[in-house]
Amino acid sequence: MNFEEYRRYDATGLAKLVAEGEVSPAELLTLARERAAAVNPRINAIVRDIPAVPPAELSGPYAGVPFLIKDLGQDYAGLPTSAGSRALMSLPAAEHATVVQRWIDAGLVIFGKTNTPEFGAKAITEPVAWGPARNPWNLGHTPGGSSGGSASAVAAGIVPCAGANDGGGSIRIPAACCGLVGLKTSRGLTPMGPATGESMHGAGVQGVVSRTVRDTAAMLDVISGGEPFGPYVPGLPDAPFASNVGADPGKLRIGVRVPSAINPSPHPEAVAAVEAAAAKLAELGHHVDELPQAPFDDAALARDFLLGWFVYAAFNVAEAKRATGAGNDGFEFDTLIMAALGRATRGVDYVAAVQRRHDHTRRLTTFFESYDLLMTPTLATPPPKIGEFELPAALQRGAELLIKTRTARALRFTKIVDSFVDKNLGWVPYTQLANLTGRPAISLPLHWTAAGLPLGVQFVAPLAGESLLIRLAAQLEQAMPWADRLAPV
Repeated sequence: MNFEEYRRYDATGLAKLVAEGEVSPAELLTLARERAAAVNPRINAIVRDIPAVPPAELSGPYAGVPFLIKDLGQDYAGLPTSAGSRALMSLPAAEHATVVQRWIDAGLVIFGKTNTPEFGAKAITEPVAWGPARNPWNLGHTPGGSSGGSASAVAAGIVPCAGANDGGGSIRIPAACCGLVGLKTSRGLTPMGPATGESMHGAGVQGVVSRTVRDTAAMLDVISGGEPFGPYVPGLPDAPFASNVGADPGKLRIGVRVPSAINPSPHPEAVAAVEAAAAKLAELGHHVDELPQAPFDDAALARDFLLGWFVYAAFNVAEAKRATGAGNDGFEFDTLIMAALGRATRGVDYVAAVQRRHDHTRRLTTFFESYDLLMTPTLATPPPKIGEFELPAALQRGAELLIKTRTARALRFTKIVDSFVDKNLGWVPYTQLANLTGRPAISLPLHWTAAGLPLGVQFVAPLAGESLLIRLAAQLEQAMPWADRLAPV
């Protein structure tokens, strides 16, 4: 098998070849490593090698398929999980994360860890610790974040799918930037342990980015389900998620919303992405309505999301300092700003923001009484250029002074907060809804811009709506095929 043949198969297809004896796990691993050696110096997707050697006997549905895991929330025993931070570059994990162990048990051959922003706190992947990951469709642009390294590696053909996770869009955003499928599951369906019971009060979930719907569905079968020390006993469907691929989704009622409170005038390419998808959905027999307003208070939801994000930044910095003895010089400046804002947040305000998640959930649930799905662009703009979100020098000097003088509360009243909102959420205002409400959502690669960059379309479903999302995604995959499109890297 050569690379061109390897690239034509998804993970499910490669596993079938291994099972039938047409290719060996060692041969697949060699091809994946050769591809990584050829393109990773340009895309910087893989940041840590794992010296994987396929064992003599492999079992499981993905036996022998090469795989990569994210260097955040996916611990591999004996190796550091840097979380994109210089402070954590040398602290080894004591044990495999549950999700990593499930991938190993499925027969996947894990040979590397992928790039991520510091603590996954941005929708771009440009950590100081590792340098920026780049988009294989155009190396001057971001692959998104925080699972940007995984998405870049899959889009570049190193592996057919890779580990990812999502606390505010971190699966769907890079999937949209790189022309991939990205499913964020319902709260509690996938395990976050054993190091933690749940991430961000359940907003964070595990998953993959992949080229095909059937890989995303089958991988969900591999990793879904609770764990003995977890906070939930998740409800699982009667049939495997993979059985929904090819099943009729029925005639769905889909509400469409493109403008948002954060970005009232999305880029024309984002509008075009949704319009094309809506036309295809109507052609397939679905009922599609343009919504005159968002079915929730998107401005309030964004504020609640960012408040929680800042508090978690403060927690992550404090935990990293405690575990490693690192000082402020071990962290990026933007992270220190977010942590300072988090420390300046009153506990009662944080609890109030968490409690308001129920308000957002009730409004969305009311919407689902009339519609089966909510459709939006995944991105409000095409993937931004590398370096586009660096904090202006004047604001950086002002923030440095406030941090050094321990007057961080004043940060809340500067243009720095507005800058964070505009730059970090302005191009991705749609994804946080699913995390705060615990609902499943999927990004599908249904649109490429005139400049050749992917731009995804998102569908949000009611609680436990993964099977419905998979059925519709597979129908759209057949109607608007994307898996054979090759990034030019």
